[in-house]
Amino acid sequence: MATFTDLSHINVRGGDGGAGCMSFRREAHVPKGGPDGGDGGNGGSVIVETDPQLSSLIDYRYKHHFRAQRGTHGQGARKHGRDGADLVLRVPLGTVIRELDPATQTPMYEIADLTQPGERVVVAPGGIGGRGNIHFVTPVRRAPAFAEKGEPAIEHWIELEMKLMADVALVGMPSVGKSSLIARISAARPKVADYPFTTLVPNLGVVRTPDGKSFVAADVPGLIEGASEGRGLGHQFLRHIERTALILHLVDVTGGFEGRDPVEDYRTINAELAAYATELAERPQIVVANKCDMPGCEDAVEALRAVAEEDGHPFFAISALTGKGIDRLVVTTADRVGKLRQEAADAAEQLPGDFGAVWERRRASRDQEIHIAREEPGAWRVSGTNIERMVVQTDWDNDEAIDYLQRRFVRLKLEERLVKAGCAEGDEVRILGYAFTFEGSTANDDEPEQYDEEELSDGDA
Repeated sequence: MATFTDLSHINVRGGDGGAGCMSFRREAHVPKGGPDGGDGGNGGSVIVETDPQLSSLIDYRYKHHFRAQRGTHGQGARKHGRDGADLVLRVPLGTVIRELDPATQTPMYEIADLTQPGERVVVAPGGIGGRGNIHFVTPVRRAPAFAEKGEPAIEHWIELEMKLMADVALVGMPSVGKSSLIARISAARPKVADYPFTTLVPNLGVVRTPDGKSFVAADVPGLIEGASEGRGLGHQFLRHIERTALILHLVDVTGGFEGRDPVEDYRTINAELAAYATELAERPQIVVANKCDMPGCEDAVEALRAVAEEDGHPFFAISALTGKGIDRLVVTTADRVGKLRQEAADAAEQLPGDFGAVWERRRASRDQEIHIAREEPGAWRVSGTNIERMVVQTDWDNDEAIDYLQRRFVRLKLEERLVKAGCAEGDEVRILGYAFTFEGSTANDDEPEQYDEEELSDGDA
């Protein structure tokens, strides 16, 4: 039996970009051929894509490092380098992807939430290939003797968290009969035994009614008091309740081995759901009193019924063992799921259709950000994906390339941003492993710089 895995941390890195070429056309009878250096190829990206055939993250349990192919370097005669191949990682529907802090391995922000078949998101973009010297010709710079280096790809850790895409979640204390119920109403065959924590992983079952309706039910491992804080086994699987449209809350009216109070069990589980995620307290819920075939439980059933109805939840008394009351429960659940599905579909029509484009725009927006922070008195750190890309693609042994970088900084209004942050003349400005002395604003308003079309359209602004 395959191991169920619903949380993985993996290290991803796109391919490095190839370097642009600095070259001049050399040909007989062409005394001034001009620059003809080709561009470097872009590195391949690491892409996460949903696959409806997958049911867990088992592929990422033992392998944690994934690399895409690098781009090749440009050459003379305007020969561009080849782009690196993308690497596609397939995950189940309902996978949430988060960026991890490299030091603490704790989530920092959400990259994407993949809920549609075939939905994709780039989690490690490949490095941009450097441009050849043909791109840097201007009316006053006819023979640029520099080209851009390829951008090294960024390596980072991400978290993959799978949340089951079920319509209904069966929740309750350990040994209340959740596995017995899902085995009774579907083709699922979970392990059933008379001891707590028999179920160690969620089980999915498709339930069909005589009139052709159907829904997917998830048997979630039993919860206990304190589950939202990490006690017991159920806390590992609370995430799988978040996506369900409806909760079937099973309560053992016999009190179980410990002779617990069914009403108190009901309140304890609801308190744990609310503590884990406040919206779960408002999720539609059906309260199910199980093991009602046992003698002497009539008073417990009525007490639980009164509390459930007071809370506004439909109530059913059943026996998963004998089948008592189950047909009516299944029909009611299917009808409720159908209505909730329609409400969700109506809400989805208001959302953008191409979620992949949404994730890509979000990533591009993060790349454009420039962060300035004081590291120590007189020293400032500038960070941001795009501005760091400019720095690493610069040939620091070439004065023309450094001059071009300075002009890009002017277009980004970097000096104005530094002054606004509090940077003073003579302070040190650090970007990656490079340090510059801040000389204050150097822009000359009387002589505006001239840029060619290539420079104005290279995406710096």
